[in-house]
Amino acid sequence: MDIQKINNNAVQQIIDAFTQQLVQGKLHPGDQIPTEVELSEKFGVARNTTREAIKILVAMGVLEIRRPVGTFVCEGFTEPMISPLLYGIILGRGDSYDELMDLREIMETGTMLTVIRNASDEEIATLSKPLEALGKACHKKKPSVQEVFDRDDIFHEAVMALAHNRMVERIASTVRLMTHDMRRESVELMLSSNRAEELYQAHEKLYRILSERDVDGVYREIRSTYFVPDEDKTVIALSEQ
Repeated sequence: MDIQKINNNAVQQIIDAFTQQLVQGKLHPGDQIPTEVELSEKFGVARNTTREAIKILVAMGVLEIRRPVGTFVCEGFTEPMISPLLYGIILGRGDSYDELMDLREIMETGTMLTVIRNASDEEIATLSKPLEALGKACHKKKPSVQEVFDRDDIFHEAVMALAHNRMVERIASTVRLMTHDMRRESVELMLSSNRAEELYQAHEKLYRILSERDVDGVYREIRSTYFVPDEDKTVIALSEQ
């Protein structure tokens, strides 16, 4: 590893140095890194400083310790990597509903475009099953909020899986986690205002856009399928605003 000695903010600088090595392609998934003693000598810092930096990188899912062999760069995207992203977004988002809606729109639009690019016609056709299940839940005489919400989630998770991109899928899942309450409230208010069919049709529209590989339709329609509570707790589509 080609790393210069550091003195100030040592732990963060070690983390930054590893990041640069990965970005520049000097470190690769599966590579074994030097020992704590060797790294401390290269950085010119105490072993406890190096140990702390490695602990953080392990917690972030960048490195993994394989005892008694040594410490290695993780191979591919790992689950712990999502935690710093999730917490960073949550802590930085404040109370801005609009910003969260923008984030949701960006991720869902990007996910659908990735599906259009990566999924086969046969794979997109498999979305008809979760769509049908959502339709059955919506078309019951007294639709269950929880059942409709769960079927909605299953449909969108199926869409995300067709992106064939683990990072897109996991980040999109994180955004859906963050918008859980918002989305459930939307479903509840849609059902209470007897608009279950409209909710189903919004998802049917998304399925049609993917089936027809309608890129323009993604940009034109994605946010119009969101239903948000107005101040008096009625529900309106964003396209009606």
